[in-house]
Amino acid sequence: MSLISVIKSNNKIKQAVHKIIVGNARPRLWVRWFVTPFIHHFGKQSTVRWSTRLDIFPFHKFYLGAHSTIEDFATVNNGVGDVSIGNYCRIGLGSVIIGPVNIGNQVILAQNIVASGLNHTYTNIDIPIRLQKVTTSVITIEDEVWIGANAVLTAGITIGKHSVIAGGAVVTKSVPPYSIAVGNPAKIVKQYNFETKEWQKV
Repeated sequence: MSLISVIKSNNKIKQAVHKIIVGNARPRLWVRWFVTPFIHHFGKQSTVRWSTRLDIFPFHKFYLGAHSTIEDFATVNNGVGDVSIGNYCRIGLGSVIIGPVNIGNQVILAQNIVASGLNHTYTNIDIPIRLQKVTTSVITIEDEVWIGANAVLTAGITIGKHSVIAGGAVVTKSVPPYSIAVGNPAKIVKQYNFETKEWQKV
């Protein structure tokens, strides 16, 4: 049995290890200094701005591709699921990425975008919501997607290749490749027609 299996199978050990690693809902300083740089992938010429809140824990994967940038005041958290960001991506100012999230290559996220693969459960009214279990469902953003400022991406959705999500949109359902989606909840208004080589209204 591996060390990780032993930790996960014993609740007391699991809680003790959690306290050692996590302080006030983020990785302790020693984890950020001595663990994160060595177990997670930071691609060639990738950049994480100095004011980014990089809450990267050792119990889930974090991958940042080559030539990708996470801008100032953004937050990235892999506490409940893996976060993977491909090559030549830009995560805009003030954006929030909470795993599980899988971002392809050549993706542009504008400012103040929220992409959270995490949800809190609330079904038991006798327990405060913050003490109830969380659920996760991966968000997938395929290659060449552009997401406008202040958009919200909810757990479990996929945004297809070369699609555009308008600023302020709230995406609650998956968007096919080569589509433009707007509004709250987001609806598809255009799709690319490969026969006419034009973007056409839906």
